[in-house]
Order: sequence, then C-alpha cells, then structure tokens
Amino acid sequence: MNNEILDKLADVVVKGKIKEAKPLAEQALAAGVDPKVIIFDSLSKAMGSVGQKYETKQYFLPQVLLAAQTMYQALDVVLPKMKVDTKAKTPGKVVLAVVEGDVHDIGKNIVKAMLTGAGLTIFDMGRDVPVKNIIDKCKAESAEVLATSTLMTPTLAVMKEIEKVLKEENLKSKIKTIIGGGATTKEFADQIGCDAWAYDAVEAVQVVDALLAE
Repeated sequence: MNNEILDKLADVVVKGKIKEAKPLAEQALAAGVDPKVIIFDSLSKAMGSVGQKYETKQYFLPQVLLAAQTMYQALDVVLPKMKVDTKAKTPGKVVLAVVEGDVHDIGKNIVKAMLTGAGLTIFDMGRDVPVKNIIDKCKAESAEVLATSTLMTPTLAVMKEIEKVLKEENLKSKIKTIIGGGATTKEFADQIGCDAWAYDAVEAVQVVDALLAE
C-alpha cells in the first residue's frame, strides 16, 4: 500500500501534476511512511527520472522546472516532519552553494533544511554561484564551513578552484570545506584538498557537525 502511494507521488512529480503533490505527500505521512523514505525513495527518484528524460531530449526545460515545482510542493509538507538525528553541539555558520555552471539544487535544499533543523546558521547562496561570490560570502559572514555541491562532471573543476583560492588567501585553517552531489566522490574530495565529502543529506549533517567540533 505504502509503495503504491510512493510510486504515485513519484509519477505525479515526473508528470508535473502540481495540484496532486501536496495531498499525496500528506497521505504518505498519514500512512506512517518515514519522511526520509518519501524524500529519497520517491521524490529524489522522480527527479532522477526527470533528469534522464531531459538528457535524452524527451523533456525540455519547462517540463523539468514544472516537475521541480511539483516536487517542492511535496517537500514543503515532508521536510518539517523530518527528524534530524543530530543537534549541532556547536552552533556554526555554514555557507551553502551549488557551484557555477550547475543549476541542480534539490539536494542542496534538502541539506539546507536538515542543517537548519540541526540548529546551524545557514547562508544559502542558491545555484550556479561563481567562486568569487562564494569566497566573499564566507569572509563576510566569518563562515566556519563551506558546503558546495554539483551533479555534473564539468563543474568539478570549480570545486578545485575554490580549494585553490582558499589556500592562496590563507583561509583553509579558518574555513572547513565539504562537497557532495552526484558527480563527486570521496577520492575526488581528497584529491583537491577538501576537508570532507558526504554521500547524501543525512550524512552531510553528521559530517558538518564533526567538522565544527574539530
């Protein structure tokens, strides 16, 4: 039964049936489905499928944006119900951004919601953000952690550039960096000199907490 609701919700997102998203998300919660399961097994999966349709030219930007708006309708219902496993032991300041050249921000938004829920102060810069703007924001807010993400391989170079600039400006000791997103790996993070990598939003909260405690 629950799988039926999740499949239906995923289908609604893929087809961009914006009016049906909220009621279905509420139905899933009422049926006792864990918010994490709704987000990762239904909503994220649906957007993955939308991404594939976009790559194979079955979908174009308007359909992708409609699907994303539909997904956010459901996310608005589900995120407040998500239990965050960790309450940040040290309240820290985190700058969050999707790097320049990438506009996929669903993962970032889930991470933002969970980090906020853990009691951290989040400065969300959005998507497709140039390196200079990211570094300037870190300096302006005296951020302790910089979290960036990308789902695309070409934009990995931007993450490398961020590490380079932080080193050049002697900010590495002050600002811890964490990366995530489909195109990133633990190996890549180590290779560019990044402090940490997280597989998903749940892990990101724990990793950021550990970075702040250092």
